[in-house]
Amino acid sequence: MSFLKLENINVCLLDIEGTTTSISFVKNTLFPYARSAICNYLKQFWGNSELMETIKALKKQVNEDKQKGIKEIVEIEDLPESPSEEDINAVQKSIVNNIMLQMDYDRKTTALKQLQGQMWRIGYKNGEIKSHVYEDVPSCLESWKKEGKQIYIYSSGSVEAQKLLFQYSNYGNLLQFIDGHFDTNTGQKFDHHSYVKIAEYIGVAPENILFLTDVTKEADAALKAKMQVAILLREGNAPLSNEELSRFNCISSFHQLQLI
Repeated sequence: MSFLKLENINVCLLDIEGTTTSISFVKNTLFPYARSAICNYLKQFWGNSELMETIKALKKQVNEDKQKGIKEIVEIEDLPESPSEEDINAVQKSIVNNIMLQMDYDRKTTALKQLQGQMWRIGYKNGEIKSHVYEDVPSCLESWKKEGKQIYIYSSGSVEAQKLLFQYSNYGNLLQFIDGHFDTNTGQKFDHHSYVKIAEYIGVAPENILFLTDVTKEADAALKAKMQVAILLREGNAPLSNEELSRFNCISSFHQLQLI
């Protein structure tokens, strides 16, 4: 096993999909669960304040998309003041169609991720979902904490979805090792300003933060923010070009990291 030696690392900032967790788990378990649960979830929790706030956020996203000229949108119908059951069903149907289209295009909107997280919460707590993390992740998280390093997560999934994934993992509850979470409320993952904000929030110089991801565009953004970066070459991840392989630090397991 070859090792990657990196100096002056005080914080490990981790992506999830393709980094701590297999892409297949997200695409073949979490996303299909959300698709199958959405109709019943809307009916069961209709009127719940959390759900209604998320629907407002979905409608706001539609308006923003229209202003940007995005064509692949489904508008969410307005609810009349004294709605009939038929009115409610029509609004719920438009929400379902909106969500399905966003998922078809793999949108990373905050409102979509919030709603997905709310549905996954039920699935995890009911035992319908058990999340996947790679076998090297738990031991490395534990050893990094013992070495005094801080560990944060930065994912396009909502903070709640992140916490659920690490709480209900195939290696038990791993939240004890994680100091905090960031999602798209901080900013988009391809924007270097997001990583600058994260460093400022944590209170650590970007040069002392190691960002681990499988996505080169995210790696470039973190590098622009002056973080240190390593790319994960997990089975099932998108292959990198020869240029990318030569340009980035690349590892296939957290065990290859030597954080001096």
